[in-house]
Amino acid sequence: MPAAYPEPVDRLIEQLSRLPGIGRRSAERLAFHLLKATEDDAMALARAITDVKKAVRHCAVCFNLADRDPCPICADPNRDRRTILVVEQPKDLIALELTGMYRGLYHVLMGRLSPIDGITPGDLTIARLLERLDHPERNPGAVRVEELILGLNPTLEGDGTALHLAEEARTRGIRVSRLARGLPTGSQLEYANKAVLADAIQGRQNVS
Repeated sequence: MPAAYPEPVDRLIEQLSRLPGIGRRSAERLAFHLLKATEDDAMALARAITDVKKAVRHCAVCFNLADRDPCPICADPNRDRRTILVVEQPKDLIALELTGMYRGLYHVLMGRLSPIDGITPGDLTIARLLERLDHPERNPGAVRVEELILGLNPTLEGDGTALHLAEEARTRGIRVSRLARGLPTGSQLEYANKAVLADAIQGRQNVS
């Protein structure tokens, strides 16, 4: 049976349909949009994708997405390097940074503990975080960390991960706090508005 589309178009639709939330119908609409676009517009998209894959990496210190190492936040001498705010994903870091209310450093875990899914501390960047707590020279500016702020999503897995990190930090004599629970339980940081996130940062609580 002959193919419905020319082979390059069919291949484009197949690749687009692999994107999250994109089904076959949506992939076809996107493919036809690109076919109608000017060559300059289509090539600009192709170059943007290429540049992202070639230039963007995780910061070797905090695991934020960046096109340089260390990332601009870790490299900024004006940040409070005694404080680390721990988040699950780079998108959570971006949401908090946009509030303009926090001037410390971050650490991105690249996930959260989930025994049911087989995700253990070894699958996250927890070991690298503990290195920053144990060895000041691993932290930007060789500054000793004094406070760990837990900015994990208020879910069952997020709370379990926060408990694990709090225990590790306390054994090292480091003060532990968490974002205020103005964030609804079960919600995601990336979907919270700036005002809610700013209140959460300002109203962070000590973890007893």
